[in-house]
Amino acid sequence: MGSEALRLFRQLNLHLELEGRYQPRERGISLIECAAENENTLCPRQRNAKVEDLWSLTNFFGFATETFVLAVNILDRFLALMKVKPKHLSCIGVCCFQLAARVVEEECNIPSAHEIIRISQCKCTVSDLKRMEKIISEKLHFEFKATTALTFLHLYHTIVLCHTSERKEVLNLDKLEAQLKACNCRLVFSKAKPSVLALCLLTLEVQSLKSVELFEILLRVQKHSKISDCDLLYWRELVSKCLADYSSPECCKPDHKKLVWIVSRRTAQNLQNSYYSVPELPTIPEGGCFKESESEDSCEDMSSGEESLSSSPPSDLEGTFFFELKPKTKWQTLNSQSLH
Repeated sequence: MGSEALRLFRQLNLHLELEGRYQPRERGISLIECAAENENTLCPRQRNAKVEDLWSLTNFFGFATETFVLAVNILDRFLALMKVKPKHLSCIGVCCFQLAARVVEEECNIPSAHEIIRISQCKCTVSDLKRMEKIISEKLHFEFKATTALTFLHLYHTIVLCHTSERKEVLNLDKLEAQLKACNCRLVFSKAKPSVLALCLLTLEVQSLKSVELFEILLRVQKHSKISDCDLLYWRELVSKCLADYSSPECCKPDHKKLVWIVSRRTAQNLQNSYYSVPELPTIPEGGCFKESESEDSCEDMSSGEESLSSSPPSDLEGTFFFELKPKTKWQTLNSQSLH
């Protein structure tokens, strides 16, 4: 094994040790999954809609996929710890987006709080964001730079290219990132280990390419990462269904929805500062953490409205990155059986 391969596997070992530390608490995610849709309880649909808003914000400001994935990770970790009412979610989502941008993006490219409030139409004030940032920071112990599925997707992708004799462009990383973003828009994948989710995306792509060599490399990666066949098959089936649903014309995607806001930053700066008319939110409570035995909401009311961001300009490129499921070929069936 060459020095570059050794370096990559050392990195992989490090992130495998860290991934559990940055994964949302499963108990909290399960409580959201079981929640009924009402004004006092956050349900999966509302969480997923907010993640699509974060996708739209990421596209609007031209930020990296890493910013989006990290914002979703921060959001889910917080939601898995705190009981949040739907009307608070808009402020929380924007705050998570800001925190992720500070970790990933160049400081000169990060928009001001005023600008993010205008573009996201979140109906909260700068002081609301500051109070929310303090709460999120304390609850997450200021740990924002996290190991995510994107971390593993990049690592696995580099490891495969390091070992394959096939053309380097055969595995399209942009396509894999777009598919990961689609999975991030569904709460269920917050319960998957990041290493497993990333490997599912790669194995599905290699399966579609019908490359035996790439498949064998991924089997070695799976063994090194100590990912069981059972876990891989379970999550791969869910990922496959998610991507098939997302590729269907009936699915309303963040990158295909009708626009309401298409403005440049210069235009945004000249928009009427209507947010000044929004009343100050009352002090955001710091209580209301999820406990194992609790099921009711204990948070105080806030006046933040739940206005959903429309979308960023359609991305034709991303739209081509989702495949339609077809009947398994003999090759696919054999490979699927080899994982049992």
